[in-house]
This record gives sequence, C-alpha cells and structure tokens, in this order.
Amino acid sequence: MRLFAGTKYDQPPKCDRCGKLETECSCSLPAARWIAPASQVAHLRLEKRTKGKVVTVIRGLSAEGNDLPALLSRLKSQCGAGGAVQEECVEIQGDHVQRISSLLADMGYQVRR
Repeated sequence: MRLFAGTKYDQPPKCDRCGKLETECSCSLPAARWIAPASQVAHLRLEKRTKGKVVTVIRGLSAEGNDLPALLSRLKSQCGAGGAVQEECVEIQGDHVQRISSLLADMGYQVRR
C-alpha cells in the first residue's frame, strides 16, 4: 500500500525509463542475472587488521550475481559475529574459516582457502 493511497494526493507509480504508469509501461527492465552457486568459487582468507583484530574475508563472489547482503546476514547469524560487505568482499569479524567453509559448501558454493 502506498503512503497516500485512497486520498486526493495519491499518485500511481511511474516507470523511471519512459514516464508512463507502471501498469501501462511496455519497456522491459533488465532482469537481475543470478549466478548458480555451483558455478562460483568462494575464496576464504583470514586477515589481521589494525590493533590485532582478525577478520574472515570471502572473495570471488560477484555483487551482480549474488545477494551479498542476504548472504552476509545469514553468515553473521550462523557465526554469531558482526560483519560487512566491502567492495564485493564479505567480511565476518573473527576467525570463522572452518564454519563459513562448511556453510558455503552446504549452500552449494565451491570453497577455496
């Protein structure tokens, strides 16, 4: 439901490309291209940051072919740690290489260390 739906200020959503109403729009937006996990290789590294902090870094997964924020959320909840997505790298705080390796393998990714 839109914010002003049912009031005199209601404006139906319009297409960003052609400016027509979304129901009348005929231009096709490019669909997101998801890449199958089995065809991707996740590279796991353990990096030491400033002040001796240890971070598990996952590289090799493209942002266009994956939902990296959703993957990060799932890994953070399984590891019980914080993390972030930085320039097509997923970072999890702490040494979780073994746990993340098994989780990614269960999801279907190929894992390299």
